[in-house]
Amino acid sequence: MPHRLPSENSPDFSIRQRHRRIFGLTREDAIRAFFGGHAVVAVVVLALITLFLFREGIGFFAQQRESFTRYRQSGQELVDLLREQDRAHAALGRELGELRLRMGAAGAAEFADYEERFADAALPLRELAGELGDIALEAKESATAATRLETVAQLVAQYPQIEKTFVELAAEVNTLAAEWGKLTEASPAANLGAGAAPKNGPPARAREMVYAQKRLRAYVAALPVALEEIRSWSATRPVSQWQVVKSFFFGPQWLTASFWQDFYGVVPLFTGSLLVSAIALCLAVPLGLGAAVYVSQIATARERRLIKPVIEFIAAIPSVVLGLFGIVVLGQLLRSLSQVPWLAWVPGFPYAERLNALTAGCLLALIAVPTIFTLAEDALGNVPRAFKEGSCALGASPMQTTWRVIVPSSLSGLCSAVLLGLGRVIGETMVVLLCAGNRIAIPDFTAGLGAAVQPVHTMTGIIAQEMGEVVPGTIHYRALFMVGLLLFLIALALNYTAQRLLARYRLPTL
Repeated sequence: MPHRLPSENSPDFSIRQRHRRIFGLTREDAIRAFFGGHAVVAVVVLALITLFLFREGIGFFAQQRESFTRYRQSGQELVDLLREQDRAHAALGRELGELRLRMGAAGAAEFADYEERFADAALPLRELAGELGDIALEAKESATAATRLETVAQLVAQYPQIEKTFVELAAEVNTLAAEWGKLTEASPAANLGAGAAPKNGPPARAREMVYAQKRLRAYVAALPVALEEIRSWSATRPVSQWQVVKSFFFGPQWLTASFWQDFYGVVPLFTGSLLVSAIALCLAVPLGLGAAVYVSQIATARERRLIKPVIEFIAAIPSVVLGLFGIVVLGQLLRSLSQVPWLAWVPGFPYAERLNALTAGCLLALIAVPTIFTLAEDALGNVPRAFKEGSCALGASPMQTTWRVIVPSSLSGLCSAVLLGLGRVIGETMVVLLCAGNRIAIPDFTAGLGAAVQPVHTMTGIIAQEMGEVVPGTIHYRALFMVGLLLFLIALALNYTAQRLLARYRLPTL
């Protein structure tokens, strides 16, 4: 007779078998449901966070469009076009003034009159922009769009005066540009003739004169373009949705709580985050990967027991403690180091700002090292042992095996470690808020590596700094949520890329 399994009610059915079923599930099914439920909860939470960010942030574009419509209807946009030319003229005038000071007494006499005439050329434009600014500000404070358009009609009536002022400015600057050659010929400090090498004076001054001449010509060429832009301006032209989106993703200003007009451009925050992250990775990648290679392939068991816990313990240090260390110790130390005379050759040295991108980047590197180290060590440890044994059997030394077999074989895992370290760095808040300097401006990358010692602001820092001060539902509030959404998408993209690298280039287990 075939053997029959005992029923659950039979005396042969043990207590252990009787308790294997819980609500109709086996023990394995219950364990699977328990951990599967946790995974579902994680997915649901991630989806809720995404929906929350979209819900709170997506309304920003509609509010920004309304703000830009008022900005245009009040005439503030036209006034800003005039002020932009005034700022460009003033910036070039400052460059000419600095050049005159560097020329010394030899060139000051010839240059002083020229510089004064250049500065006076923009006075009518500056006065006109001030008068029209008062009209535009009055229009902005009007309650209805109709009243704003009535007030801005006074501003539009000034078009002939605006064009006349621009024509006079262009004529004066053209005259000054034509006199530049005569000025340089008469200057004993930098005699350029018609662009030839200087007959007298140091070559450095000659190069400065040539650069100033190029800047002057570029400014002269931009004046007709600016005049045409002013002529085509209209207070009733609708603001396009693309202009609103472009102002956020490509806008060079993050200006809030302004009596004139608020601008929410993420470029200065993104470039600040990118600069700090680049500095951090330049320091963390060699340290993290080097430590991982040493611990997994070279170190003895005793060294491994010492080094690995110490590096991983860094991740347990609160970021606020690292930020305070940066303010009190590291920032002052780096600034004092920059004042050392024999380090003057380093780009950006010496510098005066104690809190800058370099200080924040050094601390973020310390935060990223444990992440990179742990993931890189796992990647190196996952290389099949047969690879190492085969290399050694062919006569390769341990170092040759490490650098020519083990490291290349785990390259995808090492790249993933770097990407996840970047995600860890770019999402850090407290350190950059305390140590980056919090200057909302695009770094001056024309300084080369010297840009690393400039104060910056980051996307995470701006959220932490301003979120507690804004009124829920306002355009500023929603702009911060848009920054958070952008940051969330960047971190998600980095993690997704790292996982794809691991999945695509994962080594088979032998």
